[in-house]
Parts: sequence; C-alpha cells; structure tokens
Amino acid sequence: MLCLFVMYSMSNAFQWIQYSIIENIITKYYGVSPTWVEWTSMVYMISYMILIVPGSWALDKFGLKKCVVAGALGTCLGAWIKVFSTNQSAFLVTFAGQTVVAISQVFVLSVPARLAAVWFGTNEVSSACSIGVFGNQFGIAAGFLLPPMIVKDQPDMSVMGFQLGIMFKGVAAFTSVLLALILFFFEEQPPVPPSQAALKQAEEVSDFVGSLKRLMTNYGYVLLLISYGINVGVFYAISTLLNKLILAHFPDGGEDAGRIGLTIVLAGTVGSVVCGVSLDKTHKFKEITLIVYAMSLVGMTGFALLLDCGHIIVLYVMAGALGFFMTGYLPVGFEFAAELTYPEPQGTSVGLLNGICQVFGVLFTMGYSWLVESQGTVWGSLYLDSTLAVGVIMTLIIPKDYRRYRAGTEKSPA
Repeated sequence: MLCLFVMYSMSNAFQWIQYSIIENIITKYYGVSPTWVEWTSMVYMISYMILIVPGSWALDKFGLKKCVVAGALGTCLGAWIKVFSTNQSAFLVTFAGQTVVAISQVFVLSVPARLAAVWFGTNEVSSACSIGVFGNQFGIAAGFLLPPMIVKDQPDMSVMGFQLGIMFKGVAAFTSVLLALILFFFEEQPPVPPSQAALKQAEEVSDFVGSLKRLMTNYGYVLLLISYGINVGVFYAISTLLNKLILAHFPDGGEDAGRIGLTIVLAGTVGSVVCGVSLDKTHKFKEITLIVYAMSLVGMTGFALLLDCGHIIVLYVMAGALGFFMTGYLPVGFEFAAELTYPEPQGTSVGLLNGICQVFGVLFTMGYSWLVESQGTVWGSLYLDSTLAVGVIMTLIIPKDYRRYRAGTEKSPA
C-alpha cells in the first residue's frame, strides 16, 4: 500500500514543478509572461487552499481507498489533457490540465500520516510517514531533473513542441498504468489494526466540525501550524523561482537549475528518512523538530549569501545542506502534529498543515518574485530568512504533549 501511494504521489508532484523549472523555455514557446508560468505552480497552492476542508472531510468520511482512487483518476486525466497542448497557442489547454492535476493534489498531501497510522505499528509509524512523504519529494526531484533534459531551449519551435509532447505523453502513460494498479490492488486497511492507537482511532466516531474546533483551540498545534506553513512556504517559493534565481547569476545555467533542485530534494529525502528513523528510535518530537527547523534557517542563510559567489559548485553544496533540513522537516512536522492532536483524524490535522503551507507558499512566491526583480536575489532570499527565524521562535515554545505515543504504549485491558 505504501509503495503504491509513493508512486501515485510522485506522479502528481512531478507535474507541480515541470513548467517552472523550464520557465524561460515555456515563456518563449507559448508566448506568455513569466508570471503565467509561476501560476502553473501556484495553482497547486490555490486549489488546495480552496479544497482543504472538503478534501479533509472526504478522507475522514470515505476513507483511504476512495480518496486515493479519486486523486489518481484526476492526476491521470490532467496529464492526458496536457497531451493535447503542444500547439504554441494552446497554453490555456495546458493550464487547464495543470489545474485538474492540482485539484487532485488534495487527495495526496493529507494521506501519508493517515496511511502510516492505519497500516503500521507504533515503532514504525514515523518511518512509514517519512517514506510516504518521500514519494512527493521524489516526484518533485524528477520534476526538477527531467524537463530540462527533455525540453531544450532552441530556435526551432517545432522541435521544442515535439520535446514537450514527449514529456506530456510519458507522464500520461505512467499515470494511466498507476491508476490501473491502484484500482486493482490498493486496500483500505489491514484485517487487524497494527497498534492500540490505531484501534482506538478506528473506533472513534467521525465528528469533522468538532475536530476542527478542537484543533483550532489546541495551543501547541496552532503554533506548529503557523511555523510549519512558514517553512514549507519558503520551500515552495524557492522551488517555483529556482530557474529565475540561477539564470540571474548563471545565464547558461538552465540545466544546472534543474540539477540544483534535484540536489535539494534528494538531500531532503535522506533527511526525511533520517528524521523519521530518529523519531521512531527516540520519540523526541519537539527536540528533533526544533533542531531541523533551526538548521533550515542556517541553510537558507548560506544559500542566500552565496547566490552571487560566482562558483556554481558552491550552490550545489549549499542546496544539499538546505534540502537535507528544509525538505527533511516535512515528515517531522506531520508526526509532531499527529502527537499533539491525537486522537483527531490525521486527515484533518495534516490537511490544515498542508493548507496553510499553500497560503504561505503563494504569499512568499509573489513577494519573493517581486523582491528578486526589484532588489536582487540576495535581498529577496534574506527576506525569506527572516520568516524562518520567526518559525524557529514559534517552534521553541510548542509544548511537549505526545498524546499518540502515550496511547500507543498503553497496555491492552485484560
């Protein structure tokens, strides 16, 4: 089940960044402004902001399988719409396909914590959640790496259109196979709950509105909600504008932008696994969250100050350090939220986390883009640094309230 979800999440996340990482090529081919290309990324954020409540309710109401099938179907449909958008006048068609895929994301981002809690025991749940988040990150990594390799900047527009067609058809074929696998093999839950915590949560009567009220009055969760949104919003802004950042200092660095993005995400994948295992071994949720957040700030500061150093290899190194902590923070935040909010449904608590990420992602992307164009890349990046500093302070004052861990270690009644 976890493997199927990882591939499904990957297919959706790949499409998030496939336009932005070749922004200079997309603007040239379709004759649109860079702002429109940035919106191919931000439409993911906007659609999730709008659909967060019904999406979380659906996961709580209808369960894992129906929501995963719905998301896989939408991801596949959007990919096929893009196949018919290789004409230079068809940007609206490709944007429509991107919007369908973006809407389907609502059935991706909230799933890892829920799937981990349903299918894995107390000493495996954090690692399983990390692997689930890894699917999203692996898709983003592929989205950074493959488009610049497949679609090249060149004067012959017909060749460029052919290359776009190869990319679109490849994604459509992959999502079609994946949809069939999910329809036939994905299951709702194991025959026996893997832990006492899973059993108790399964027995809870659904109360979506009541759950929302309890979450919004949970002091620790609200602090985590805002600090998590800041961290991931910064990641979204950097990812969306990475092509613009690199080309501003290295005019021939289009493919380097993709590889630097890949470095960020692959390092983050390692960070996700390391953090997930560390959580399972130590159960020190607040301490690990604080350390990872603080190191994200350090990595972002280094990346900002070295953007104009003139040596692109330095940016690869800093991107790896930044990615290890900033992207590695994703499953840590999920798991800390699950601890603070147990026994509330993970679909609701994680859905709100992802929702506020989209809000900050849109605000930071728009603000960052404006600052990069008006003040330069270094000052724009330092602006993001200041927001991360606020997030570190908020994380510091979150209470240590590990509710799920306590429930999971309780002995069953005789």
